[in-house]
Amino acid sequence: MSGHERRKNGLNKFLLIWCIVVTLILVGLGAFQATRVIGKSGLFSKNAVSAPVTKSTEVLTQAESAMKWEDDWVKHNGEIYDYNDDIMTFLVMGIDKKDEEVSPVYGEINGGQADALFLIVFNPHDKTTKVIGINRNTMTDIEMYDEYGNFVNTIKAQIALQHGFGDGVEGSCELQKRAVSDLFYKLPIHGYAAINMSAITTINDAVGGVDVTPTADFESGDYNFKAGETVHLDGEAAFAFLRGRNMAQIGSADRRLERQKIYLTAFISQVIDRAESQPTLAVDIYKEISKQMVTDVSADQLSYIASTVSGYKFDADSLLLLKGETRLGDEFEEFYPDEDAKYEMFLDVFYEKIDVQG
Repeated sequence: MSGHERRKNGLNKFLLIWCIVVTLILVGLGAFQATRVIGKSGLFSKNAVSAPVTKSTEVLTQAESAMKWEDDWVKHNGEIYDYNDDIMTFLVMGIDKKDEEVSPVYGEINGGQADALFLIVFNPHDKTTKVIGINRNTMTDIEMYDEYGNFVNTIKAQIALQHGFGDGVEGSCELQKRAVSDLFYKLPIHGYAAINMSAITTINDAVGGVDVTPTADFESGDYNFKAGETVHLDGEAAFAFLRGRNMAQIGSADRRLERQKIYLTAFISQVIDRAESQPTLAVDIYKEISKQMVTDVSADQLSYIASTVSGYKFDADSLLLLKGETRLGDEFEEFYPDEDAKYEMFLDVFYEKIDVQG
């Protein structure tokens, strides 16, 4: 296999460190096939919905109306789309408790904010992996709770705040998962992994550091990054590069998301190269960060995922970001997605065109 091909397949090794390692540790080879079958059933049965709740953007023709129209079909730009219910979608969260805010509007945000949000999408039909990056300031409906866990109200706010209204562990993750699902038309999400942002230094140093080339000048603490200048990031520098942002500048979260994309691409390459000489790399990383991670994916479900997606394709075009506009609100930045662009991307990733005449 060429270096290019290895890199295309390598993202899955990075994104699923949390599942592959647990599988190796918890699932014995003798029980592999049994847990794989049970795991698939568990993954697809945990969702409250079996398909997103979307609507056609065009009126059906008389002939189309006369057909037996399926509930998960939509019509857009003259084409009929069918939801791919074999797809597997996982939410990966980077949690930061250092940005907690207390305000008369939101109250206490004790569970930590989801400063990094990525949907990992595995499509068994075309054997591809796609990653959707979600701006942490995306304005959407989130559920507000008081200090005793009682529901107060649904408010329009930055999506990253939703995690803070929970308990900081499973409860927060379930709230965040529901908010992301609702943002994408009640998309079924089959599992989540939440990793504390403080684990960045550990993960980065475990692979010997990462080389990145920033596309814009950026300062964070003691670090000064220059556009076009490649720099080798050790743990603390990586933390500054991924977490820091100048909140005095409008669009700071957008620029940070772009930096996270740059880092992720470089990190994948480094993981692949390092793993060739250090086969236990995934195990080593998992052991280091296991206390800083929360996931709802069980051992049998992990077994199914790891055995299914290991050969899926990935390239630079597989990293997608929501398009939209960042505005300055009363206190903080607010990102408003381009609803038309979001819908187009959603159909492209989660649906398939069908020939209703065939």
